[in-house]
Amino acid sequence: MMKRTLYILGGAACVMLLPHSLRAQNVQPKDTTVSRTVVVEQEYNPDILDAAKVNVLPKVEAPTVGKKSAEYATTLFPATSIPGFSMNPYSGEELQPAFTPGYMRAGYGNYGNLDLFANYLFRLSGKDRLNIGLQVDGMNGELDKLSQANPERKKWDAHYYRTRAGADYTHLFDRFELNANGNFGLSNFNYQPGGIHGKQKFTSGDVQTGIRFTDETAPFRFNATAGVLMYERRQNGPKQPGNEDYAIKETILRFAGGVTGMIGDRRNIGIGFELNNFRYGGYTKDPHTQETLLKGYTALQLNPSYELDTDDWRLHLGAKVDLSFGFGSSYRIAPDVDIQYVFADSYVLYARATGGQRINDFRRMEQINPYSELPVSMEAAGEPRIAQLRGTHEQVNGSLGFKAGPYPGLWFHVYGGYQRLKDEIFTESVTIPTGAEEASFFHFGQADANNFYAGGEATYEYKDLFAVSARYTYRNWKCRANEHLLAVKPAGELSFNTLLRPIANLTLKLGYTHIGRKEVKSYMKMQAVNDLHAGADYNLFKGISAYARVHNLLNKKYQYYPGYSAEGLNVLGGLSFRF
Repeated sequence: MMKRTLYILGGAACVMLLPHSLRAQNVQPKDTTVSRTVVVEQEYNPDILDAAKVNVLPKVEAPTVGKKSAEYATTLFPATSIPGFSMNPYSGEELQPAFTPGYMRAGYGNYGNLDLFANYLFRLSGKDRLNIGLQVDGMNGELDKLSQANPERKKWDAHYYRTRAGADYTHLFDRFELNANGNFGLSNFNYQPGGIHGKQKFTSGDVQTGIRFTDETAPFRFNATAGVLMYERRQNGPKQPGNEDYAIKETILRFAGGVTGMIGDRRNIGIGFELNNFRYGGYTKDPHTQETLLKGYTALQLNPSYELDTDDWRLHLGAKVDLSFGFGSSYRIAPDVDIQYVFADSYVLYARATGGQRINDFRRMEQINPYSELPVSMEAAGEPRIAQLRGTHEQVNGSLGFKAGPYPGLWFHVYGGYQRLKDEIFTESVTIPTGAEEASFFHFGQADANNFYAGGEATYEYKDLFAVSARYTYRNWKCRANEHLLAVKPAGELSFNTLLRPIANLTLKLGYTHIGRKEVKSYMKMQAVNDLHAGADYNLFKGISAYARVHNLLNKKYQYYPGYSAEGLNVLGGLSFRF
């Protein structure tokens, strides 16, 4: 208990960057599907996203119907689905004079689930804003053990705690916006028995600054940002005799920006860029041969484009040009095309073809699977050693779709497409000798893969009283080089969510999530996610609410990560405060 208290107090003293969005190109597509006004005063979204769904489908822009008032999200996923994306700081326009600058939430659950969240926006002046935030979540309880170690034991004592904290400062000039921010992250967790390590710790931090030209009427606009990102993985690869320090430090120098110029009333051209320089330190050499295992490199992406925007047509023609120097030197190009036809004001036909390089840095590895080790290969002498991941290149992701909003509050969307990936990252199991015994664990692998997908979604919203949404996506993955990839990729995803406000102070939520898995012969089959979940929020007094969340109501056995069971029926509740 004392350790947990110290951990929470230590996390509260940390400050993290929650990056201020400075896009490579500052031209945002108009939402031509439904005419509406969206007012976001201050929105907190600490949702923990399922890492099994990261980078599987292209992002689908869904129209939002009706006005949206400020709401502080308290939707939670089980702690075993972490890590997700970092919480976002204040990023909406302050359009409501009576907003509450502060928000705080604290909750606890039956698996030792911890939920702490705090955020405060300081209006230092009419042109200066400072936003600070802190999030601590995690769990500490017994889960089903899937490893073969200690077969007499069916459970293992699992814990996973994650801290995120950050500060974001913005100053508004007459035609410019200056931003500076900083971030800190810490993840502490343990592995199942039988692996090569017992515990793991990820530490991250970054500092960025940027400037953005805010005059939307000017014929020429630009933005630029620069920063340094640091990340340390404490344990890496099999233990080697005579070596006690297995920490690897990754440092990224990042420069990004974009320039856009108007060449007519409804046409513009632009180019965006992002440059990343990688350096590694710590346990990066083979202890026997002194060969460098993780090498520094530089990755550059250029994104030239042309846009035409009329009443009926929106045309975006561009390309993603990726160059890499040093490790994995390459030159690759992918399309960046989006064609939309709007008719009857609320119907859209579209065709898209996108792609580009995905950098497999330590942050992305944690998002995909925190329990997975760096790639491990066997050298000629029979000793295992770590290897380096190449970047994943999305050669093409082409889709056709149709969006419609035939009735106020109702919209639906159907789509289908094909995606092709080179050096896609996935998780697979491996067993290596460790003295007289063997150790089994999961590490990252890479293989070329492609998939066809098709799906649809629909949403209906009635004022602020009732909302329902459903979505299903089917996909058919192919991978000739390594079928193990197919075992961790979703074969289909189904989600259903409802929201009901029977009285002004009470909000009820009910939802269901199903993620199907494909069975690979002579290999593992991940148990499909089967999560029926519910929640409630009740406003006790002005600025004070109680909330409760229940996940896995059916008490099913399933996995978000291969080899690691999710929690059974789990309940979390607490209080939230606005001030």
